[in-house]
Amino acid sequence: MNTEPQADPAAAPVRFDTKIAVLLREDLALWQRLNVTAFLVSGLGSQVPEVIGEPYEDADGVSYLPMFRQPVLVFEGAKETLTAAHARALSRALPRSVFTSDLFATGNDRDNRAAVRAVGTAGLDLVGLAVYGPRNGVDKVLKGARMHR
Repeated sequence: MNTEPQADPAAAPVRFDTKIAVLLREDLALWQRLNVTAFLVSGLGSQVPEVIGEPYEDADGVSYLPMFRQPVLVFEGAKETLTAAHARALSRALPRSVFTSDLFATGNDRDNRAAVRAVGTAGLDLVGLAVYGPRNGVDKVLKGARMHR
């Protein structure tokens, strides 16, 4: 007879086969880093429904919106690192969102989309990129980037 305690499957650490990552250009001001990150991840959440968990509820029964089901890892790198990561994300056809320097001068979604549409892929002045996909694929996209400090 086995007398060892049985492990509670709900207490086991959750491991994800996928990764959500944001890559920011290292020369952004703090307010820009926060703003760009928020905009970038909103794109992933709207188009990749499997990244969204269940709604929250507190002990009093007040409901809250669902959030990502897994951590968002934030990286930084030089402009060249961002350009290379963007090319790798495109070549792997991973879900992605971009934020260009032009978007700091716009104030709404219509103008944001027009600013990106006005520039060819190779000419985008990227300041941020969010990507989602298999862990190893995202790791390869982010080659050369470092964790944000």
